[in-house]
Amino acid sequence: MSSLLFARLLRNHDRPRSNVDRFKHLILGMCLSFLGQPLAAQVTVDYAPGAQPPINLHRLAQPIQLDGLVDEPAWRAVDPFPLVMYQPTYKGAMTERTEIRVAYDDDHLYVSGKLYHVVSENLRANSFYRDRWSGDETFAIVLDTFNDNENALWFYTTPLGTRFDIAVADDAANGRASNNDNWNTFWDVATTRTDEGWFAEIRIPFSSLGFQDEDGRVEMGMIVYRWMGHNNHRYIFPDIPPRWERGSNKPSVAQDVILEGVYSRKPIYVTPYGLGGVQRNSELAPSKTAYRFNDDFTREIGLDVKYNLTNNLTLDATVNTDFAQVEADDQQINLTRFSLFFPEKRQFFQERSGIFEFDTGASGSRLFHSRRIGLVDGQPIRILGGSRLVGRMGEWDIGLLNMQTAKEGDVPTENFGVLRLRRRVFNAFSTIGGLATSRIDVDGGYNLAYGLDGIVRVMGDEYFTAKWAQTLDKNQLDAGAFSFLDAGRFMLKWERRIIQGFSYELEVVRSGADYNPSVGFVRRRDVLVLSPDVNYQSFRGADSRFRRIWVGNWSNIYLRNEDGSVESAWLHPFYWLETKGGATLLLSTAHTYEDVRMSFPLSAEVMVPVGSYWFHDLWVEANPPDRWFFRPDVTFRTGTFYDGWKTTLSSGATWNLSRHLELRGTYELNLIRFSDRDQQLDTHLGQIRIQAALNTHFSATAFLQYNSVADVFIVNTRIRYHFGEGNDLWLVFNEGFNTERHQSFGPMLPVTDSRAILLKYTHTFIW
Repeated sequence: MSSLLFARLLRNHDRPRSNVDRFKHLILGMCLSFLGQPLAAQVTVDYAPGAQPPINLHRLAQPIQLDGLVDEPAWRAVDPFPLVMYQPTYKGAMTERTEIRVAYDDDHLYVSGKLYHVVSENLRANSFYRDRWSGDETFAIVLDTFNDNENALWFYTTPLGTRFDIAVADDAANGRASNNDNWNTFWDVATTRTDEGWFAEIRIPFSSLGFQDEDGRVEMGMIVYRWMGHNNHRYIFPDIPPRWERGSNKPSVAQDVILEGVYSRKPIYVTPYGLGGVQRNSELAPSKTAYRFNDDFTREIGLDVKYNLTNNLTLDATVNTDFAQVEADDQQINLTRFSLFFPEKRQFFQERSGIFEFDTGASGSRLFHSRRIGLVDGQPIRILGGSRLVGRMGEWDIGLLNMQTAKEGDVPTENFGVLRLRRRVFNAFSTIGGLATSRIDVDGGYNLAYGLDGIVRVMGDEYFTAKWAQTLDKNQLDAGAFSFLDAGRFMLKWERRIIQGFSYELEVVRSGADYNPSVGFVRRRDVLVLSPDVNYQSFRGADSRFRRIWVGNWSNIYLRNEDGSVESAWLHPFYWLETKGGATLLLSTAHTYEDVRMSFPLSAEVMVPVGSYWFHDLWVEANPPDRWFFRPDVTFRTGTFYDGWKTTLSSGATWNLSRHLELRGTYELNLIRFSDRDQQLDTHLGQIRIQAALNTHFSATAFLQYNSVADVFIVNTRIRYHFGEGNDLWLVFNEGFNTERHQSFGPMLPVTDSRAILLKYTHTFIW
């Protein structure tokens, strides 16, 4: 009965009504289906990665004019690829005519799409804003340029000609976390729209890709697809079943393609910049009775240089590196006793950053994290300069990074070094390698870290991973406290990398008490971590309202090295639904154990006392389809929390007012009550992001954030005029406000804590 009711709700959902009403009906219907939807009648598919023979791409005999018309005789000589439906129903009926072609000449790779619509009103073209996808229809190519089955470059565009470029690492095994959205390179696109649909041409210079050739013969992995917002259809080549997480951009299942007569190009990119502005910071006056402002007028110049030493080895150099235009970090509220992780957003560190990946398990710890360079407690430190070498030498992937930072207050000038080596072994899906980092300051302090890693595809989708790392710190060595085991960390993991049917992952991590990679990130030390996960996912047939149903349990347990006692444990059984239209619903419970041996603060007024705690909560999360112009989402959690109770409501909404303007707002509320101690804490985290774009050249964004725990309100505004790739003018305005000005001692804080207005221009010269 629940399935019939849900079908009626879905039919009602298609009638004209507000998106909020639709959202209510979807959530209600999906909850009812939790009781009535069987786990039978799933779609089963088999696929052997790498089993398809390579194909030769077409070499152009005539020129292509990049105008988005796709009408040149040269294109008519290229056969379109045979596409299949990837989602929502694998190999379902394709309702929209689609022609995708790929060709090349001496210098560029070209991709064209004829993307027809039976009903032209179904075309979704929502935003001009680069690298901020807003539910637009997309046309994409994914290239594993080194054919290493691990890394890929993902280019896609929309009917408005908006560009998106992403670097994919780890064979997309970690889902969205494997994507580096902040990576950018040089490429062009042109699109046109008619009553029949839309048409696109993409041109990518070979110098932007990096590859390995043998006497002009290049072999890459390639995936092309089209995604349509109005029906959540994705048409793809090659024939990839939805067996893996994000299979549509997974390098190891790409089609091998061959290009002939493509040789190394060695252009030099020289990008000078000029920056000017004023920065104002508040400081306590010598009288200590009031605050005063200190204005610092900034005038800077700097230089970035990129040179392709070979077609697969790129050298970058930077002098007086500046990141004024980088978006502010997303504020977070920490209700644990462990460190928060913030991702890298600075462009210089994005170039093939996947090669430097060295995850050491257990909640995102890693041997190298580039945010440790030039940032201290989130505050920027001047980078005097540095260099980076990335690419491939023979059978080895290589990454080399060296950066020098300036002295800033009590922080001495420091040198940072990173070396990464990796190569394939046994088969095309297995690698071994190593990574080493150094951090040396002018006062003689140093920290060294090094590690070895291996990922082996044992058989089918079964993978085994082993990693070991160790650190050497001057202070520990001077004190004679170095221990081989305590200064090290290892990880062992066995996993089945599929999202169809039964899958699992067992991870074991041991971290010593003295393990301290000062150019890395570690959430916990001195623990043994066991993390078993089990999942079962089924893909539904064409007659079902659902695309995927997922049941599983994620768990971990942290044991103290000193006595084997349990420090933390977490159990998370869940049930997850995805409709054919793209809406999702998560129903879950979480069961947590924490043994607190040292009290810690949740805020300035509220502490968690010493003790052992079991707490349990219910968890509901709902997200609408991407095709909606107004897209609300909500997460609700409630349950016990240490010796009290916590209710969390996190909600947000994205609103495409037009292709020129998008609003995104999020709000997180935590209501925490410790009735036995007569303590309470209410936290508020609010964010508003306003994105405006006149066209693909002129854009502006305002990012407003409020954090009640930190008592700050932050405004980050960026206006950009994009003259052409590598040529940009930025106007940046940042301001921080004190929301709690009264202090228990000392004078009242000023309304404004800091303010900066900066103008920056970059121009790239190519030889």
